[in-house]
Amino acid sequence: MKKIFVNEEWCLGCHLCEYNCAFANSTDKEPKYLENDIAKVLKDKKINPNIKIDDDGKICFAVSCRHCFDPQCVKACINGVWTKNADGTVTMDKERCVGCQTCIVACPYGCIVLNDDHTAVKKCELCMNNVIGEPMCVKGCPNNAIIFEEEA
Repeated sequence: MKKIFVNEEWCLGCHLCEYNCAFANSTDKEPKYLENDIAKVLKDKKINPNIKIDDDGKICFAVSCRHCFDPQCVKACINGVWTKNADGTVTMDKERCVGCQTCIVACPYGCIVLNDDHTAVKKCELCMNNVIGEPMCVKGCPNNAIIFEEEA
């Protein structure tokens, strides 16, 4: 399975991965990014991406779902929102999420966040649920600190 890996030595902390993620996931229906203008789509909007930069002043890196072999979010969810798929990805059924945040507490990597209106949760799904089909955070990283490759 292909996964996102981050080389923290190369991460600049520029947050472009967050903007590219927000851009790629800016709509569930008609993809706004087909306008091909990230500034036009995100201008004057507070973004809430599925990936976050963690920066303690000494080191920074992108925090993204690790699609764990034994995902704690799947085990902890009281509503069956999370699924470990045959291809190794961990995905969610957004319609089933009641916003209890149990999965947020269960995730050892801090990869699950609240959605824009704080009524449910979300996480990186490798841009598989939008028409891009590949992680925009990887494509938009200016220093190639984020890579998408087969797990060794």
